[in-house]
Amino acid sequence: MKTALLPVLLVLALSACAQPGPAPTRDAAAAAPVVGGDRDAHGCIGSAGYQWCQRSGRCERPWELAQAQGLANTAEAIDAWCALPPTPARK
Repeated sequence: MKTALLPVLLVLALSACAQPGPAPTRDAAAAAPVVGGDRDAHGCIGSAGYQWCQRSGRCERPWELAQAQGLANTAEAIDAWCALPPTPARK
């Protein structure tokens, strides 16, 4: 009798372990923010450190722009430099 009961207990124990948890819902997945999904009106990704620069006409990282242009690495210096109108391209 004991040998017939052992397979039944084993099947019950294994089936209890095999129950999956609740599946994630679409609402939960849609509510999760997407990394890099914070583009501004110009397409600059703020979480990656980019901001729009009118003068260069592209997304720039302020610290990289300061180093490349010889500017002080301050918000005021970067904003003042980027606020200037873009220079026309030479032909």
